[in-house]
Amino acid sequence: MALAIFDLDHTLLDSDSDHAWGQYLVDKELVDPAVHKHRNDHFYEQYKAGTLDIHEYLAFSLKPLTDYSLEDMLASREAFLNERIVPMISQKSRDLIAHHKRQGDTLLIITATNGFVTYPIAELLGIDHIIAPHPEFIDGGYTGRVVGTPSFQHGKVIRLNEWLEEQGYELTDSWFYSDSHNDLPLLEIVDHPVAVDPDDTLRKVAEDKGWPVISLRDQET
Repeated sequence: MALAIFDLDHTLLDSDSDHAWGQYLVDKELVDPAVHKHRNDHFYEQYKAGTLDIHEYLAFSLKPLTDYSLEDMLASREAFLNERIVPMISQKSRDLIAHHKRQGDTLLIITATNGFVTYPIAELLGIDHIIAPHPEFIDGGYTGRVVGTPSFQHGKVIRLNEWLEEQGYELTDSWFYSDSHNDLPLLEIVDHPVAVDPDDTLRKVAEDKGWPVISLRDQET
């Protein structure tokens, strides 16, 4: 039984759930539209460039959770999942997940997108295990802070090693699927790294190292 690890955004999903959540808040006017959209887009460009300050970004992305009641945020998230996330899940992603389940593998998502957004996405995908920046929750509400190391860049390796120790798993015969050069630290340590619809930097590394390059998009663009 192997461990099959998946990045989420632009890998199992054909877009970015983190950026989409920010845009959803803008569209529903739950945040200042102009200010939030500008900062959301700015952070997204930093992510793509590999220069994102994850702590600064998480403080920004978790702030709306402190501005509304838990009930209101959960209702907004449910609508967001149905309207924005479900259409991002391709049949090829579902087929890949099903393939690893048939193999008897343990499936794990590891993502830099905060758990408020991503925990229910893992449930939608039928994946039991997920590592994500965990929003701190005290006395019935979110504080706007995260607990532990954010799972971004080398932080994904740190969080994965913690998880492996807790669960008693090893990386022998492990797989990791990702689209992003931000995930190179983790891609480098698994037995089967796979580039999925990769960015230009990751595509070059994958070609140089002979890693498989695949697409999980149902329609090529």
